[in-house]
Amino acid sequence: MKRVLTMAAAFGLAMTLAACGGQTDTETAEVAPAPAHNMDEMDMASAHGMAIQSTGTVTAVDQAAGTVTIDHAPIPEANWPAMVMGFKASPGVTEGLAAGDKVSFDLKLENGGGEVTAIRKQ
Repeated sequence: MKRVLTMAAAFGLAMTLAACGGQTDTETAEVAPAPAHNMDEMDMASAHGMAIQSTGTVTAVDQAAGTVTIDHAPIPEANWPAMVMGFKASPGVTEGLAAGDKVSFDLKLENGGGEVTAIRKQ
């Protein structure tokens, strides 16, 4: 009797493993996981394309590349703390600027960064 129970248990286990290992005939839809949301990106997205004003100190100007690096004050619209950051600059905006100039500037947020559209020495 004990041998019959052991054989039945082994047969049941083998059938269970066989059922779990095979592919099914029915198709199932693959569902991509929902993307995680970064609150900084959400704030940035809501301000995307917005004209924002800030202040700072110019730390570098690259006329050829059309960029300006500014040690800027916090920019709450983009959820950015005060930091040194390089920006694309609209044509002609960086003319006459030099490292050390204290400025106020207009910034258009785009793609995780921004473009300085106007800049004024203070």
